[in-house]
Amino acid sequence: MLLSLRIITPLFVLLAGVQAEFLTKNCKLISRSDSERNALNLLEPLTNQNFTAERPGEGYLYIFQVCGDAGGMKDAGLVQKEKKDGTLVRIGNYNQTRAIRGSDWVLLFYEGGDKYDSHCSKEPRKAMIMISCSTSAKNAFSVVLEDNQKEQDCYYLFELDSNAVCPVIPSKLSAGSIILIIVFCCLAVYLTGGFLYQRLVVGAKGVEQFPNYAFWSEIGNLSADGCNFVCRSHGNREEAPTYRGVATEPLGEEQEERDDHLLPM
Repeated sequence: MLLSLRIITPLFVLLAGVQAEFLTKNCKLISRSDSERNALNLLEPLTNQNFTAERPGEGYLYIFQVCGDAGGMKDAGLVQKEKKDGTLVRIGNYNQTRAIRGSDWVLLFYEGGDKYDSHCSKEPRKAMIMISCSTSAKNAFSVVLEDNQKEQDCYYLFELDSNAVCPVIPSKLSAGSIILIIVFCCLAVYLTGGFLYQRLVVGAKGVEQFPNYAFWSEIGNLSADGCNFVCRSHGNREEAPTYRGVATEPLGEEQEERDDHLLPM
């Protein structure tokens, strides 16, 4: 069973990643830039979700999706919904997308929305969504403004706080710190598990609940014996033979042996 879970889990994660990438590719970039495509790839965790917001005093609800049909409207990435009758107004299409990436933000453009009725020279609506880094687990979507008091280049501006665009912070732990953390974790598991086993299974009381109490109580003596064996000498050590020094003074002349007595008389 455990082996099956180990095999199925990576496959599920892989399939989920492929699905998220496919949903992001639904956005059609106007410029087909690689940098803009990379910016969209950061938004994959936000796909297949509806984000809603409204402004106080207005009777509209704004619905936003990343590369998906907002409010169920075909090709619409952001729509304005009237609360009274549910009328939908297309603000921007995800098949006309632009994306700009910063260090911890992505600015998303949806263009090609429904045309204005009278102002902004009756040009198509467009939306700008500023997606900023936020460490909060909740994605907060809000309306900033609608800039429509000019002849052209009118737009809707929205903000979305998400951790999807936050930069990856590399770990600053050294190899030694990681090893120490692993050792302390193993020690904590050993002490906790051993304590519970001694108390609940063996039925030990007092200091005997400590795992391997007999061994640890003798660890001092064992260390001392080992130190004594390694560091101290044993038995009598024979002294190394010494060498007789060579005299530097000249030896006296030996007396000449006389062999006159050996001659025949």
